[in-house]
Amino acid sequence: MPGTPVTGTMACVGTVEGGAADWVGRWWRDGAAARHAPALAGALLGVAALAELIVRQAGTAALGPYVLLLCLLGLAATAPLALADPVAAAATVSAANLLGLAALHAPTVAGAAAQVLVAYRLGRRGWPPGAVALGVPYLAVALTDPAGAYVRAAAVALASLVPVAAGAGIAVRIQREDAEHRAARHAIAGTLLEHTARGERARIARELHDVVAHHVSMIAVQAETARLTTPGLPTEGARRLSAIGDTARAALTEMRRLLGVLREDSREGADPGPQRHPQPGLRQLTDLIDEARDATGAGTRLILRGSPTSLDPGVELAAYRIVQEALTNSRRHAPGAAVDVELHYADDELRLLVRDNGAGPAAQARTTGHGLLGMRERATAVGGRLYTGRSGTGGFLVEAVLPTGASDLR
Repeated sequence: MPGTPVTGTMACVGTVEGGAADWVGRWWRDGAAARHAPALAGALLGVAALAELIVRQAGTAALGPYVLLLCLLGLAATAPLALADPVAAAATVSAANLLGLAALHAPTVAGAAAQVLVAYRLGRRGWPPGAVALGVPYLAVALTDPAGAYVRAAAVALASLVPVAAGAGIAVRIQREDAEHRAARHAIAGTLLEHTARGERARIARELHDVVAHHVSMIAVQAETARLTTPGLPTEGARRLSAIGDTARAALTEMRRLLGVLREDSREGADPGPQRHPQPGLRQLTDLIDEARDATGAGTRLILRGSPTSLDPGVELAAYRIVQEALTNSRRHAPGAAVDVELHYADDELRLLVRDNGAGPAAQARTTGHGLLGMRERATAVGGRLYTGRSGTGGFLVEAVLPTGASDLR
């Protein structure tokens, strides 16, 4: 049919145009336009300078070597714009333009455009003071009252436009650096916020495990102890005490699940953060041990060695929490076992030992868990260290060495 070839041709043309447009769009988006812009500008301005000089000298008789010299100078005043180094490009273009303007009195519009562009580029990427100074030689040429109105006008124009272009480049550079600094500040602020939140979650997890879990464990132990040791307890009372113990153990299970979620996001550890006052210390250890003894009915002793000294509140809190968790650990895994809590005061350290006489196999099963991790974190946070494992008597041992360095209480 007559219309078929036309339709096919139009479709082919549309496909070619669409492909070219897509290629140009990808080239622009990939940043190739910005990378190749100086080279492209240098080539175009070089061609424009040659055309301008040839047209200008075409009607004169002074052709030959002089025109060749002008063409080379025109290329030197424009083509170096393609150089990667903005300082070298600015120096070459400026020298060629000044020579063409002051000595040969043959400035070109393309050379003036290249001079403005290298001043902008030098202010944006290279040496801002030097970019502003590029206009000074043209001001000197304008003040010497050069022959020819065209030369004088070109000198005045370049003396005015070059500093303006340099200032525009400097403004763009300052704006870019300010944006980079703002982005860096925002990134740092976000990192600090995330670190603070992670540290707070770790602190909450430790307090939940060391304080709330301790008291819930005490409820379970006391309910079971009361059910087994109260003579003449009615059946309904025994059932209710058993239900209390079961509820407390279920609460501990749910709390351990919650602690696992909290610790998952704070695996690397964090600063304990600000502490709430008042906080327990070593003076409250006797109450803690009496509470453990009353709850289990087993022997629990506090042994002091050396001269007690006043410690940093953070160190005392860490020692208290380590003892608290170690006692809870003993009640959970070695019920009825006797426990010794020993404090060894030395000149520069406090050695803390919590030892029970529970069964050996049970001691081996107690070497993992959030409780031991929390104790180790507390010891490390105050500059100490912690050891957990079998004791020499076959039970379980928690040993912490914490720094001292405070006034004597004797």
